[in-house]
Amino acid sequence: MTDGPGSTPDVPSGWAAEQPPPYGGAAGSWASPGASDTPAGPPPPVPPQDAYPPAPHAPAPYAPAPGGPYGHRPQDAPRPGIIPLRPLALGDILDGTIKLIRSNPKATLGLSAIVAAITAIPTAIGEAFSFGSVGDLMNDPYAADAVSGPLAGGVSQLVGGIIGYVMTFVGTTVLTGVLTRVLGRAVFGGRITVGEAWRLARSRVPALFGLVLLQGLILLLPLLALVAVFVSLAAAGAFDGTVNTTAGVGVLVGLLFFLAYIPYLLFFYTRLSLAAPAVVLEGRGVTDAMSRSWRLVKGDSWRVLGILLLTSLLAAVISSVLAVPFTVGGMLVGILSGGTAAATVIAAILLTVGQALASMITFPFSAGVAGLLYADRRMRAEAFDLVLQTAAARNQSQGWVHAGIDDLWHPGYGAEPGSAPYHGAPPYGPYGPQA
Repeated sequence: MTDGPGSTPDVPSGWAAEQPPPYGGAAGSWASPGASDTPAGPPPPVPPQDAYPPAPHAPAPYAPAPGGPYGHRPQDAPRPGIIPLRPLALGDILDGTIKLIRSNPKATLGLSAIVAAITAIPTAIGEAFSFGSVGDLMNDPYAADAVSGPLAGGVSQLVGGIIGYVMTFVGTTVLTGVLTRVLGRAVFGGRITVGEAWRLARSRVPALFGLVLLQGLILLLPLLALVAVFVSLAAAGAFDGTVNTTAGVGVLVGLLFFLAYIPYLLFFYTRLSLAAPAVVLEGRGVTDAMSRSWRLVKGDSWRVLGILLLTSLLAAVISSVLAVPFTVGGMLVGILSGGTAAATVIAAILLTVGQALASMITFPFSAGVAGLLYADRRMRAEAFDLVLQTAAARNQSQGWVHAGIDDLWHPGYGAEPGSAPYHGAPPYGPYGPQA
């Protein structure tokens, strides 16, 4: 509506008198965009769908990439060494462990065989004397020492087992440090000698001993507490009643404790399972490494527990298959020969060979699974696979610098110069230690 010629059209209250020109229409038209005052004509013809070719390199519709939480396709992840540099599946961990043993046979099988043979000798000697005493008893059950012979054999087996356990504890602790260093290099396809692996791992051996002792104390603490309770009750005369009542109470308490102890054992065993790689590869102390393992496992405890139990089952099967023939042979020689000195020596040799052969495979297998599981958890929890891929690309173009590879596992690797180190780590830059 207008007041006359040359006057402006009426506008709503509060609007400016000078409005912008209308959108695509005649003067004074306030039609919505796309509308017009002109009469509507017939619609333009619609071209067929194939009239225009698709644009070149048109992006494909988005679909999540398979292969892991970071979208890495298995075939696209670089694999410079024993594993692809991406979050690992169970098959990748087992395959990488086998490749670790095959790619470094001297540092894995050779060193494990030496340690296993040395630690198996005391146990084998004790068992050989025990089998010999049983053979004496079977040959002459009415001899004067028919009772003392098997008793002495049992004591010798117990003493040999204790000495062998202590030696195994020392040997496997040192072996774990060396094999973890071998694994840290093998992830990038690098090889390492036994001497070099020992030089890199020997400074971490005291921390490994402390770690194993503290872990053993944590895992055995409920058992020690139970023994202390039973000793206290026995000293107080709590078991002075009838034999049947005492036995029934003891069995019930033992059963309840066993049902409660198994979850406790599995829980702490799982949460602390990655502490040894953290000690060796990250240079952490005992308690710091245990806290590190706890954080890495948290959120994926069931998967880690399943892999560890499967590894223990496979190791037990492999050990049995390799050791049983030698164990049976040593037992038959010791029992059927009447306990002679020559038979005892032969039985001890057979038992030592069987245990050494079994441990030669199971030691590096268990250590390899634990190390690769540690690497997998860092990839999933910290996107560590991106750090590994960057280092692999750089080292491929510049040549493999072993010192840089060994430092790569440290949490402080890649920090900017002058920045605060991560958990007390020395500041590492993208090309190795900073000057």
